[in-house]
Amino acid sequence: RDGIYIFVSEIVATLGLLIIIFGTMKNGKITVAASVGLYITAGYWFTSSTSFANPAVAIARTFTDSFTGINYLNTPYYILAELLGMIIAIYLVKKLFLEKN
Repeated sequence: RDGIYIFVSEIVATLGLLIIIFGTMKNGKITVAASVGLYITAGYWFTSSTSFANPAVAIARTFTDSFTGINYLNTPYYILAELLGMIIAIYLVKKLFLEKN
C-alpha cells in the first residue's frame, strides 16, 4: 500500500469527507450521519486507498494484520495526505459554505 495513487486517493477521500460533513450540516444530524456512512462505504469500494480519511484510523490500521492494514513505513504518508486533504477542504468549505456574498 504505497505509491502516488494511494497518496492522491487519500487526499481526495479526506477532502470529500469534510465537504460532505460541512455540506450536509444544515440539514440535521441524521442527514450528516447517513451521508458520512454512505460516503465512507463508497470510498472503501471506489478509492485505491480504501478511504481511511482520518489519521487515527491510519494509525490504527498500522497495527492490524489484514489486507486493509498499512505498513508502518507508509503511515506518515497517509497522515500527510489526510492533512493536505484537510487543508484543501478548509479552504473550499470557507468558499462554498461560510463566505457571504
